[in-house]
Amino acid sequence: MAKTGVFDSDPTAIAKAKELKREMKKLLIKIDDEDDLSVQTIDQLQDALSALREATMRKMAKSSSLEMLETVSCPEEFRCPLSNELMRDPVVLASGQTYDKLFIQKWLSSGNRTCPKTQQVLPHTALTPNLLIREMISKWCKKNGLETKSQYHPNLVNEDETVTRSDREIFNSLLCKVSSSNLQDQKSAAKELRLLTRKGTEFRALFGESPDEITRLVNPLLHGSNPDEKLQEDVVTTLLNISIHDDSNKKLVCENPNVIPLLIDALRRGTVATRSNAAAAIFTLSALDSNKVLIGKSGILKPLIDLLEEGNPLAIKDVAAAIFTLCIAHENRSRAVRDGAVRVLGKKISNGLYVDELLAILAMLVTHWKAVEELGELGGVSWLLKITRESECKRNKENAIVILHTICFSDRTKWKEIKEEENAHGTITKLSREGTSRAQRKANGILDRLRKAMNLTHTA
Repeated sequence: MAKTGVFDSDPTAIAKAKELKREMKKLLIKIDDEDDLSVQTIDQLQDALSALREATMRKMAKSSSLEMLETVSCPEEFRCPLSNELMRDPVVLASGQTYDKLFIQKWLSSGNRTCPKTQQVLPHTALTPNLLIREMISKWCKKNGLETKSQYHPNLVNEDETVTRSDREIFNSLLCKVSSSNLQDQKSAAKELRLLTRKGTEFRALFGESPDEITRLVNPLLHGSNPDEKLQEDVVTTLLNISIHDDSNKKLVCENPNVIPLLIDALRRGTVATRSNAAAAIFTLSALDSNKVLIGKSGILKPLIDLLEEGNPLAIKDVAAAIFTLCIAHENRSRAVRDGAVRVLGKKISNGLYVDELLAILAMLVTHWKAVEELGELGGVSWLLKITRESECKRNKENAIVILHTICFSDRTKWKEIKEEENAHGTITKLSREGTSRAQRKANGILDRLRKAMNLTHTA
């Protein structure tokens, strides 16, 4: 059959068109075979034809708009740094850089914890709509006769994806296999579900339709004390993929009573890949505030901290991201301190390991009095002052001075060491002038406290 040319450049559109054509062929065969043609069959054929027509019209409109966009010079500030295309939904990352939401979400979902443009380690992955840039883009598009719709992104195929009857049949078949009693069926189905939920949104969306589907997925790990390693890895990774989809999926996965215990078990005795993906799943699920509290109560921080202490380079960044996100909830900070986080963090930071990620966690935990006490016992003031003095990363300097500020106001026995550092190197004064705005405030607070302490000494 000759190609129409409409779908030639879009693989997703091609696949969708083929699916619609296959469905119409089946219906035509059915019509040809039926002696008494039913109204339902005619309606089904009409629906398929309408869907194909809509897909064709949508693709033609997209092609026309893209051609028009290519003839207009788009201002650089309206382009996403990741896609180099006109932004449809501009959002601000924690680093202050603006990206198109779809592309930065893909970046973060791939496990990246840095700003693509500045390489700065992100303290969090929340995205804030950039309403000013959006309004500027809207005005520019109107001025140039363009509409601010998703067709300006040739890569934005997911918005138009729908769950086909074939998708649903494949999905149900795989769930039947993965929840069967045959290990080989379980393994092959789990592997396929892992691949399908990674590639497209439709299978992630199917899992979000009912909590029963999640239970069927994890069913093979609910029985027996020693799960197959590969099966466990594929099921855990599928849970991660499902959780990435949207907030409703995150809520559904987290509230399933089987999921968190399985993730805890995976953290304790899975392969390195399984443990890393379990930590990534916890990080993703913890994006919801309600999930932070629920997960924190489960006792999951202890195995996360144990895995952090092991220090496997393949897992440590996912683990650090999970701990950081959980500890945004204040009640989880005391749990992390109780479970030994300060000692583990302090040991690694003092040895210069993963300082960017771990110092950000410590800056949150230090709001707990016991964390201050433990840092004093670990000799934390010494290496925190060294980071403040020698680090080239402004964010690390900021986090170090934040911790020192809390120590300074909580433990007067550390004043002498801080004062000696200031006299020898002027470290605090330099940061009060050249640091980030937050670092400057904290540095000035320490200097003010030291001056008052000196005045009190002289008065006495």
